[in-house]
Amino acid sequence: MRAVLQRVSQAEVRVDGTLIGQTGPGLLILICAMAGDSEAEAARLAAKIAKLRIFKDDQGKMNLSVKDIGGSALVVSQFTLAADLRGNRPGFSTAAAPDLGEGLYLHFSACLAAEGVPVANGRFGADMAVSLVNDGPVTIWMDTDTL
Repeated sequence: MRAVLQRVSQAEVRVDGTLIGQTGPGLLILICAMAGDSEAEAARLAAKIAKLRIFKDDQGKMNLSVKDIGGSALVVSQFTLAADLRGNRPGFSTAAAPDLGEGLYLHFSACLAAEGVPVANGRFGADMAVSLVNDGPVTIWMDTDTL
């Protein structure tokens, strides 16, 4: 699985102008299931993210996790993270098939919630408008192939 994490002071996602998910201080997580991914990889990624120390402590050092600060996460499916850029038009054949991708997306969200992080979601497969205030800015790219 691939993920892009953004440390945010706030983020929200809308579908057709209707707010469907939001978070205050915490993480916006853009997530993509790749072909061949499993629930075990989704769980491993969720556990790593829940413990990742990217929030400032009292001395201004990145020493705290989203759980430590009492933060939450907005998780949004983003199949374009699977983009193959060898040509000028991206290809997405390495993304998981939609039915598998949606299941892994939902499993990832459930695993993150089980780690103690409150989770809000976007809508899988929908055309979404995501807005955020990136705090830092801090943006981190993760792939289960490299964890």
